[in-house]
Amino acid sequence: MAGNIQSPEKELRFTRSGQATLFWLAAAVLAMVGITMLATAYYRDINPQLPHPAWAIAPLGLALLLGRMATSLTRHAYLILTPMGIEIFPFLRPAQGMRMVLWQEIDHAEIDEKSTRLTLHHDAAKTSGIHLSLTPIRADRRPLLAKAILGRLAG
Repeated sequence: MAGNIQSPEKELRFTRSGQATLFWLAAAVLAMVGITMLATAYYRDINPQLPHPAWAIAPLGLALLLGRMATSLTRHAYLILTPMGIEIFPFLRPAQGMRMVLWQEIDHAEIDEKSTRLTLHHDAAKTSGIHLSLTPIRADRRPLLAKAILGRLAG
């Protein structure tokens, strides 16, 4: 990702921690499936129809992969508000696909009633702009994001 941060105290980071919950849950379920498959191997001599313990490799591997994805989503930023503008990081390959929207490019911003979508308008006629989903951000953090963006554009 980026090198040294010039002024980390002057930026606000919003991660995909709301989206990571689904990945954590899926990883936990797959881990339990894999562990259960390993545990049934003990009774394989009584009931030979039970699956071979090697079948546990697939759900345990997938659980590990989903756990790593959840960790990445929890740690890394989705939106960063800096003195220069808003940095937007996509889900896949965030370092290559990062987009910087300068504050000067934004005419005004709107947030819908449910705080699930942020719209950054580039002109007063609302003919161009960016729509961002706020669902990856935890629900209790969305009002903070709204206050920060609307406050910055107002002043």
